[in-house]
Amino acid sequence: MGEEKNRRHFLKSTFSGLAAISLTHRVRPAKGEMPYRKLGKTGEQVSLIGVGGFHIGYETVSESEAIRIMHAAIDGGMNFFDNSWDYNGGLSEERMGRALAMDGKRKKVFLMTKFCCHRQGWNKKAAFKMLDESLARLKTDYLDLWQIHEVIQADHAERAFMRDSAADALLEGKKSGKVRYIGFTGHRDPAFHLEMLSHDFPFDTVQMPLNLLDAHFLSFEKQLLPELTRREIGVIGMKPLGGGHETSAIVETGTVEATECLHYAMNLPVSTVLTGMTSMRDLEQALHAARSFRPFTSEERARLLSRTREIATTGAYELYKTA
Repeated sequence: MGEEKNRRHFLKSTFSGLAAISLTHRVRPAKGEMPYRKLGKTGEQVSLIGVGGFHIGYETVSESEAIRIMHAAIDGGMNFFDNSWDYNGGLSEERMGRALAMDGKRKKVFLMTKFCCHRQGWNKKAAFKMLDESLARLKTDYLDLWQIHEVIQADHAERAFMRDSAADALLEGKKSGKVRYIGFTGHRDPAFHLEMLSHDFPFDTVQMPLNLLDAHFLSFEKQLLPELTRREIGVIGMKPLGGGHETSAIVETGTVEATECLHYAMNLPVSTVLTGMTSMRDLEQALHAARSFRPFTSEERARLLSRTREIATTGAYELYKTA
């Protein structure tokens, strides 16, 4: 009962402060059009929607177009930039680094990347090697946020907290000044996230899938989000349109539109919602969703959930949970 009260209070305080948002599709908004929210207890203000780093490294997207998208995103008010050491063999970080090195763009963004213990080893030495490589690719001497990437197996939490492992790397990275804030991500099972939280570690953020399918199946929204809200940990929503690294898995079912998916994720007590973009059209869609967002009524939320319930129950469109 107390947790539910806290959650209602959080939702009220989060949404009551949102300014009026224009419905325009312009990439360059007037001042104040992009909503910002606090990133947990950090006090940082991050854009309601953020740039997903995986897609800007696609082979089908030229580097010039990727940089154009990132620069336009910043001009449009997006300041949260996501990435990971392993995205597209490092190309995503390299492209983002080149984009942010131009015209002082780095100072305008909250830059996050991740390190991949399950691929490179859980020891602290491996983590710092990835950190230095990420910093070099991103052309910066510090990260605003550094996260353990993909806590996706039952033993990952235990391995993260072994001596001289990932958790120690996070703390030392922060102490060194190379990292301002720390967190972890995952997409497989909310139970694995709860196990990470059981160690009472000072995580600043947690990243997880939040969408109209997740609400029905092995749900991070139902099992994890209330605990993060209670602890005032910054919530980073990802995969708002479903699918692995695809950008429109839910939309392709014909049950809902992309903007409805993005609005659903934004309606939750999240700090930011990450979405992948491979074209200026994708960017305009994301900006429009942020500018046009209004908190749902209970009836509006129920209608969206009823339309996606049938396709969600087997996890067929959330293979990142079941494969």
